[in-house]
Formats: sequence, C-alpha cells, structure tokens
Amino acid sequence: MILRHPEWLALFPVLLLAGWWLPRLGVWRPLRLFLLGLLALVLAQPQWRRLADGVDLWVLLDSSASAEKPMAKGLPEWDKLLEQSRGPSDRMFQLSFAEEVMRRGAEGAELYDRQRQSTRTAQALTQALVQVGKESEGRPARLLIFTDGYATEPLTGIAEKLKAEGIELDYYLARDPEPTDYRISALRLPTKAQLGEPFLIEIEVRGTRDGPVPLKLMRQGRELKTAEVDIRLGTGLIRLTDRLGNAGVAHYEAIIQPAIDAHPGNNRHEAMIEIAGGPRVLLLTSYTDDPVATTLQRQGFTVETVTDLRSVRTGQLAGAKCVILNNVPAFELPGEFLSSLDFYVREQGGSLLMAGGQKSFAAGGYFESSIDSLLPVSMELKQEHRKLMVAMAIVMDRSGSMSMTVKNGFTKMALADEGAANAIRFLGPQDLLTVFAVDSEAHQMVPLQPVGPNRESMESAVRRIESTGGGIFVYNGLKAAWDQLKTAPAGQRHIILFSDAADSEEPGDYKNLIDEILANGGTLSVIALGTRADSDAQLLEDIATRGKGRLFFTDKAEELPSIFSQETVAVARSAFIRDPVKTQAAGGWFEITSQPLDWHAQADGYNLCYLRDWASQALITQDEYTAPLVAFGQRGIGRTAAITFPLGGEFSAQTRAWPKYGDFLQTLTRWLMGEQLPPGIGLKHRLEGTGLTIDLLHDDTWEQRLMAKAPRIMLAHGATAGSSHELAWERLSPGHYQARVDLPEGEMVRGAVQVGTQALPFGPTLVGTSTEWAFDEARTEELKQVSLASGGRELLELSQAWRSPRAERFVDLRNELLLLALILMLAEALITRTGWHLPVWAFAGWKIKGNRPSPSPAVLAHQKRVHKEATPPPTAAPPPPEAPPPPEPEINRQSRFDRAKKR
Repeated sequence: MILRHPEWLALFPVLLLAGWWLPRLGVWRPLRLFLLGLLALVLAQPQWRRLADGVDLWVLLDSSASAEKPMAKGLPEWDKLLEQSRGPSDRMFQLSFAEEVMRRGAEGAELYDRQRQSTRTAQALTQALVQVGKESEGRPARLLIFTDGYATEPLTGIAEKLKAEGIELDYYLARDPEPTDYRISALRLPTKAQLGEPFLIEIEVRGTRDGPVPLKLMRQGRELKTAEVDIRLGTGLIRLTDRLGNAGVAHYEAIIQPAIDAHPGNNRHEAMIEIAGGPRVLLLTSYTDDPVATTLQRQGFTVETVTDLRSVRTGQLAGAKCVILNNVPAFELPGEFLSSLDFYVREQGGSLLMAGGQKSFAAGGYFESSIDSLLPVSMELKQEHRKLMVAMAIVMDRSGSMSMTVKNGFTKMALADEGAANAIRFLGPQDLLTVFAVDSEAHQMVPLQPVGPNRESMESAVRRIESTGGGIFVYNGLKAAWDQLKTAPAGQRHIILFSDAADSEEPGDYKNLIDEILANGGTLSVIALGTRADSDAQLLEDIATRGKGRLFFTDKAEELPSIFSQETVAVARSAFIRDPVKTQAAGGWFEITSQPLDWHAQADGYNLCYLRDWASQALITQDEYTAPLVAFGQRGIGRTAAITFPLGGEFSAQTRAWPKYGDFLQTLTRWLMGEQLPPGIGLKHRLEGTGLTIDLLHDDTWEQRLMAKAPRIMLAHGATAGSSHELAWERLSPGHYQARVDLPEGEMVRGAVQVGTQALPFGPTLVGTSTEWAFDEARTEELKQVSLASGGRELLELSQAWRSPRAERFVDLRNELLLLALILMLAEALITRTGWHLPVWAFAGWKIKGNRPSPSPAVLAHQKRVHKEATPPPTAAPPPPEAPPPPEPEINRQSRFDRAKKR
C-alpha cells in the first residue's frame, strides 16, 4: 500500500494536542481517537497495488497465405528487436492466426498449416482477449498484431471489447514493396433470377499498373466469353448480360491471365446464381424416352429430365420439389449428389421417389448408400429368400500407393481390407469366396471355400493384407481369380477388382480374358480409388464395361468399406423378381388421398424389399413374400416413396397399359411435393465477403404461428452437405428475423428455414475463392480505427511495444475507509445517547477519567515518596498534621448521563 499525500498524517498529532488542551472535545475517547486517525489516513489517499510490475505483450502473427512472404522475411528481425527491448519483468506470448488461432509452435501446428486461405483477424483478437483474461490476470497487458492488414472478415464489435477490457491494440503492417499485381476484386451477380430473365454480370479488376488484362468468363465449366479489361487509374470494369433457360443454380467463374503478376492467387473469382422456375420435378432416368416424364408433363408438372447421369449437379436441386430415380444405378451418379439428397429431404423439405428395375434398389448399389435410410423399404435380402449360390473373387491392389495415410488416420490398404471384410459379412453361408492380393504377382490370401464355417478366419486373413510396394499387374490378378472361379459349382460367378486409378499396370490380354469370363456366366465389377481423370481410369472403366459389372470411382478412401458392401449386396443379396406377380391393395393409399384407386391386377416384375417400421404401404404382392410394391413415409421435413415395380422399359408392359397409370403418378407426386407455403412470408440471403446474411420477412398473418413455434434455420456445408448445424436468429423488429454466419473460403453452403412442417430452402451459395487475396484497403483502415479507439497506434519502432498501458496499477481505498468512518461515527453517537461507559484505559500509568487524563494511585504514591526524600528536615516544630482533603463527592451514573444530555 502507498500514500499519495502522506503530509496529511501530520494532522493527527495536532488533533491529539488540541484534545489535551481542550478536554471537552473528548478526543481521548477510544472511538473518537480511532476516528480521527482514520480521517487523517483518508486525507493521505491510501492506494493498494492492483497490477504487478512489467507488461504482458500478446503478439498476434498473421500466418495467412497472402502475408506468408513478408512475415517469413521480417519475423526473425522482429523477434530479435522485441527481445532486446524487453524488461526484466515483462512477458511475451505469441499466437499465430489464419482460419484458426493457435499458440506459435504448439502441438498440431502441421494441421494448422493447411488452413491459410482466410485471415480471421476478429476471431484472433477475440481469442487473444480470452487468453489475456486467463493468463495475465493481475498484470498490465497489451496486444500487438503483425499483419498485412487484409482481413477476410469485418472487425465489428472488436473496439468495444478492447475498451471494456482496458487493453490497447498496436499494429505493425507487414507488406512487401508494391509489386506489379492484378486481381479480380469482385464478380457481381444477383443471388436470384427468374427463368429466362436477363441479368447483369459485373467483373471488377484492379492492378498496380494501367493497361489491358485478358479475361475469361466460364459458366458451368464451359467458356462463355473472352475479353480484355482496360485498367485505368488502377481499376477496370466489364459488364455483360446473360439469361438461362433451365431452373436451378448456375456456377460462374472469372479468370484473368496477366503476363506479369505477383500474386496468382487472386486471379480468379467464383459466384453462383439461383434461377427460379417454379416447383419442378427432377427426373433421373436410364430410359431414352421415359414414360414417367411424358405422363407428368401431361398432368401439368414441370419436369427436368436428366439422362447423362454423371453430369447431374447438386445445384440442380435448387427449386426442385421432387427427385425421381427411375432405374438408375448408384455408381453412375456423382457421389456428392447422392450425399446431398439427405439434407435436401430432411431439412429443405424436398422429396425422393425411387422406381424399380434391374438397376434400382439393392441391384443398383443403393444398399448402405447415403440415401439408404431415406427410403421407406429395406434392401437387404433375407437369407431364406435367396435363390442362387454365389462364387466371388476379390482382387486387391496392395501396391506402394496403398500405404498412404488418409485424413481419418488409416492407410488406404487398411480401409480396403475393411471393405473386403464387409463383403465377407454380407455373403451367405453357402456362398464361395477367394481373395487375392496383387502387386507384380497375384498372392492368394484366401483359397476358394464356403463362407459359412470359415467366415471369421476369412475376415482375419483379409485384414492382415499390407502394402508391399511396386505396382499392380491387373492381368495377373484377374487371371488368378478366374482360374479359381471357372470350375466353382455356383449359379453366379463374380469378380471384384479393387485398384488404384493412377497405378494400374500390365493389363495384358484382358479383353480376351473378360470374353472368356462372360462366356462362362461370370461378371466383373471395378472399384477404382481415384477419379475419372487419372491416368489409368480409362483402362478400369473399359474393364468394368466389358465385364458387364459396375464401376465405382472414389477419391476418398474412407468410402471404400461402404462401396464394397454395396457391390456385394448388389451381387449376392439382392433380387429382382422377373416373374409376373398379382397385386393387392394394402389400405395405406388413403393416407395420401381420399379417392380410391383401381389398382392394376398384376406387375411384370419387382425388386424384392421389406417395409420399414416408420413407413406405410399402399400395394403389396400376393406371392410368398407379401412384399411392398408402393410404400411411402415422412423423413424430417420432407417425404419419400418407393415403387418397387418398373415404371418403364423391360418388365413394365402391364404397368404402362394400366388405365390409372397417370392418375397414380400424379397423386403420388403431388403428395411428395407437399403443401404450398401460405403467402405472407419470404426469405432473402446475401453474401458479403465471407459473411452470409439471411433475412426472414413476414406479415401479421404469420406472427402468431412464429410466436408459437420459432423458425429454425439449418445450414449445410460442402457439396455433399456432410455437416450441418442450426443457426441462431436475431429478431430485429416485428416481422423481421436475421441470422449471420462467416463461411470458409471457397465452400458451398445450402440451407433452409423451417416454419412448422414446411421449409423455405435457399442456396447453394459459394464463397469466392480469392477472398484472401482481395487486398481491400477498407479492411486496413478498419484495423487502424479499432487500434485508435483502444488507445493503441501503428508501431514504427518495435522498441516501444513494451510501454505500459494506461490502466492504473493501484486501487484507491478512500471509499472503503470513509464507509468505515461513517460506521464509527454512528457507533460514537449511539454510545453517547445510551450513556454506555467504556472501560478504563491505562497508558504507562495514566488513566483516563472523564475527558482528562489523571495519574493513577500508584503514580501518586511514587510522587509522594520522591517528594519526601527530596525535602530537608524541618528546623522548627512541625506543623500540625494537615487535615485530609474532603472526599470527592461521588457522581453517580445518572448525574453523568444528565450532564451529557445538557451538553
């Protein structure tokens, strides 16, 4: 504790002296004495130390891609200067930030290094303030940020947080000397347009030198326009219009290719626009002239038919109310499209219908796929319903590329082994299996034998397969597998080839070998790890096509176990019944409509499935299986249905001749599309930098409904909608809700606002891929203003980084002491009023009597003895003894109390 004005303590002895000479003041009473000392202490202004000596300096280092070069160049020198100017009691903490914030040199930094495509300055400052509160409590602290100044998010609210914590923010701009650089600063599109409506596209290009810059505009991956942008005074702008005749989402990409450019990372920009054409049906079909499309169009539906299955995109779900998969196999559809259907149905309120055929349901590879749980029927065939035994061979690539580790920590080989184990699990006890591991030779890991008694040993054997290096000799593996299968006593022989699409060597005479396989009743499928653009993808595709099997491409090794399961079930545990079967109404049709339906009496064939617990069925078979032919149910906000008999092509003659064919499709499709959303409510969304803002507007007719059940907003990330979460609304005013979220660079998002049992879908929306390289000077100016508001400044000399902040190190105690003085004054007044007598005090032989100190009896006796010894003997007759003084009249307690009241 310190005293700001200790000279006031001299007042205390003055007050004591005044009390000595003026007894009526009663200064020597204990409470009054203590009270006077307390008041003298208050005047001296005592203060208690709150903060320790020294300063805690929290250094934030910009590790984003755009600041990488200047930071790497200057950081060693900056570290040296900060250490040289650091005091003995000063401490320094360092945080690195880009998309995430991490302690410099902390464990896990190798994962952080991959996340450099955003500069999340606001997030870094917020987390730094949290760390200051944890580790710098009781010490003065300040922040210092090294950055290029180009944040990819606004700094809204940061200045208020800094001022509330009393933390000053200094900044040091780390930039290279101005190079020759050109960048696309904006690609502006409306978020939504009507079908056939022209809309404006604006592309803004900025550069450090004036002159022409070549530009290319792409739409859906195809070149739309090439032009030159003339840069004048650092800016160039080009405008053009476009219109689209198909509903859905269109993807645009602008690219510049300057001859000299310092930062190629900002030479491209992406954006999306939603084309609204009213509710429509998205029909994916394997038939050239699909009768479903003709029938629905005749009933008044807008139908978008897709026969090129590999070209279907997630963006085509925008505006679609129903997706129909009409006898299309899962392996021909893009994996991200299939994965996106779950969010589309459950959260966006869409609907899904799967129709039967030899390429549908389990036969089409949908068992354990991403949409398996959506369908109202189960596709796994019960063991007692199997008709044919299967002899299967699995040929596995164990080349050097299989030893690589993927994101989940497993190697590619380990995931492929797990896939082979899944295949064993789904084979029946009477089925036969052999497994070969192939590099330059084929090594038999499991001999051909029945699965039933050997299932555990088979699974153990395949899980021990390891990568041994080298490449894979495809022909050797296929030849060894077929040599085992061709003599197998089975009704169906099938080979699964698993291989790397970029490392499949020595195909040999595979064409003649496959011809031999087909001639003897065998088939061949391929699971390719990679993409169709890999070097050996065409070879693997040709093998699968010639082998009359399925072809799976995946560049995510984590999907291998599921793909092996799908392929095994498609071969061994699925059934398409080719014989005509009589039908029977099941009663569930009245859950859809009150109008009865005259069902067709017989179906030419169907996919054998089983009804799920949560679903209803309208039509069943009259054979031994009593299997569902028409089933439906609710999944989340959306609806799904299954028609297990074919609606077109082979095995559909009697169905297409059914007089109620059109009525049936129309009624079921209208139920799937759901009820129309009542008027009076609307949704807007806009993208600013990396921030997505969603506004929900409604009129008074919706007020009570939304008060009873608040709207929910769900957001899915990525093309596959693999992760989704709920956002929090902010009610800005009556009839206006708003939500805002920051998105990662280059990520596609889709969402839906759920109101009751209906949904307002939006998106997909794409964050531009050059946000990190936009170099927007407005962000730098915003950083300067935040620093200034907090009391900081731009550091030109790093030796000044350790200056003490303006925060006071001491706490003033005067308020607490004055409160204590007030309590003592009230206590003194209470004692005076009640006449309570304090105990007698004795200080070095003196007692306090009344208001004046007097000697005690012991002191009086001592004084008399000293006086007697110092007095000479008398020369005359001693005087008569002095009469004792009259006794002092005794003052009783009541008289003292009366006199106190008079005073």
